[in-house]
Formats: sequence, C-alpha cells, structure tokens
Amino acid sequence: MCSWLMCFICCRFPGKGVGVNLPGAGSAPAAAAPAAEVAKDDDDDDLDLFGDETEEDKKAADERAAAKASAKKKESGKSSVLMDVKPWDDETDMKKLEEAVRSVQMEGLTWGASKLVPVGYGIKKMTIMLTIVDDLVSIDSLIEDHLMEAPINEYVQSCDIVAFNKI
Repeated sequence: MCSWLMCFICCRFPGKGVGVNLPGAGSAPAAAAPAAEVAKDDDDDDLDLFGDETEEDKKAADERAAAKASAKKKESGKSSVLMDVKPWDDETDMKKLEEAVRSVQMEGLTWGASKLVPVGYGIKKMTIMLTIVDDLVSIDSLIEDHLMEAPINEYVQSCDIVAFNKI
C-alpha cells in the first residue's frame, strides 16, 4: 500500500527511480574530479557576486545625481497659501485690518484676493490668498514677526493657515 506522498511522486515522475551516488568514505577518485572543475572555474572573474561598483557605474551614478540636483534647482519653489485672519471683536474695522495685513511687504511675498467670511454673532474673519517664494519667505516668520507685532496686532487677533500648496 502506498502513502499519499509516494502516490503523488509516482504520478508526477513516471519511470523507474535511480539511486544517487554520493562521495563517501570509499570514493576518493570521485571527490578529486569536482575539485579539478572548481580549479577551472576560479579563472572566471567576470561574475560579480557581491555587486561591487565599477568605475563606469560610479560615473553614471554621479551623472544621475547631478541631473537630479539641477532639476531641483530649476523648480519654482513657490507656494500658494490661503490664510484666515481673525479680528479681536465685532467692532474691529475690517477695512483697516485688510490694509494693515497688506501693508506687510517682503521680497518674495505677493498678496492676492481676500473676502470676509461670517463667523458668528456679527464677527467676520478675513480669508486672504498669498503667494510666497519658499527660499525667501517663511510663513511662520510672516505670521509671528509681522502680523502679530504692533501696530498690526491692534486689528489681528490670530492667523490660521487654511491651505498650503506647492506651485
């Protein structure tokens, strides 16, 4: 009676099974033959098993890195920001608030369209678009050092970034 494994093997590999000769204690000449073949294969230095880089590979990698660096420098480096500017209360003059915010001028900063959005209880916030050059203007320093300092802080209670998109 056959086990299921033997039946599986017999069905997959039909024919008579042949034994395998393994070099053992009594077969010294058989062990010498593979050693001679190994000696012939030692001359094959073209096969690089460890993936060492050749000079050509290093030059190609340097060229690719230089191309990527120049491509990054060519990017515009601009961002489009949508910002909410909130007044202190409902009595704050929103026209003066907008004038105060737009009075901040920096290299790489361009103010865009603005609109007043009702918050509640008669209070409105100003939503304003601006475009910045990333290398020249930090949005954090714009808010903390310019919009939250006197005399603008008489009108501005807080600023929130609603959207920040790379151009």
